[in-house]
Amino acid sequence: MEIEAFADEGRTWTVTYVVYDPDSKDAVVIDPVLDLDVTPWRTSIESIEHITDFIKNNELTVHWILDTHVHADHITGAGELKKRLHAPMAIGANIRRVQEVFKQAFNLDDKFRADGSQFDRLLNDGDRLSAGSLTINVLHTPGHTPACCTYHIGDALFCGDVLFMPDIGVARCDFPGGSPEDLYRSIKERLYSFPHATRVMVGHDYPNKREFQYQTTIGQSKAFNCDLPNSINAEAFIARIRERDSLLPAPRLLFPSLQVNINAGELPEPENNEVAYLKVPLNYL
Repeated sequence: MEIEAFADEGRTWTVTYVVYDPDSKDAVVIDPVLDLDVTPWRTSIESIEHITDFIKNNELTVHWILDTHVHADHITGAGELKKRLHAPMAIGANIRRVQEVFKQAFNLDDKFRADGSQFDRLLNDGDRLSAGSLTINVLHTPGHTPACCTYHIGDALFCGDVLFMPDIGVARCDFPGGSPEDLYRSIKERLYSFPHATRVMVGHDYPNKREFQYQTTIGQSKAFNCDLPNSINAEAFIARIRERDSLLPAPRLLFPSLQVNINAGELPEPENNEVAYLKVPLNYL
């Protein structure tokens, strides 16, 4: 198994992964990004084209496009990538809880169904996805959102926003349905139970005085994660995260991202002037 990482440095700090078998050419894509420039409010497909060029140049067959959760800091590229690759999309089954919350927040009409039907498959804890010679084991790891999933492929965990590089820590838990109690259990009882050598492929990195990084291990996380070393107990962790989250600003692309991502990456339909519009709920937060 090989892993190709595409880092969206300087914009959303997201990492997209193409996981593939170099012999069979089977592949999956995890957490793709649709670019959004908020100055002219224009979408673009630069990040998507980097991925599709890599897939074409390596003659890969993509079996699944996977999102680890409903992202609040970038628009998912899964919808655009599906159109280009004709591969199905999957996300955690608790997407329905997230859809219910933000259907109300955006005052969406009955055309929007909060049942997850916009996605090709909804994933539950313990599910196994086949991607040719690759097998994806699904772990439900809530805390950041109620729908977060970690994908276990080979010797690697693709954990989205659950667990970051050790000096960055762990996900924020202040979104609707977020829970530091759930996050503690997801990491301490589930992810930290994997062998120390297991690779952890993070969903973001926010470097300050070092280069951008996206890979650590379970052993390094247990020993050095600044928010959740293995030695910390639940009470101390929960207090730490609640205090930290109370000081965090909302993600810059929160409302555009959520409005599109709960709809499987589909942009709003153009109105009678052939222009599409995003809604921003004033004073909602």
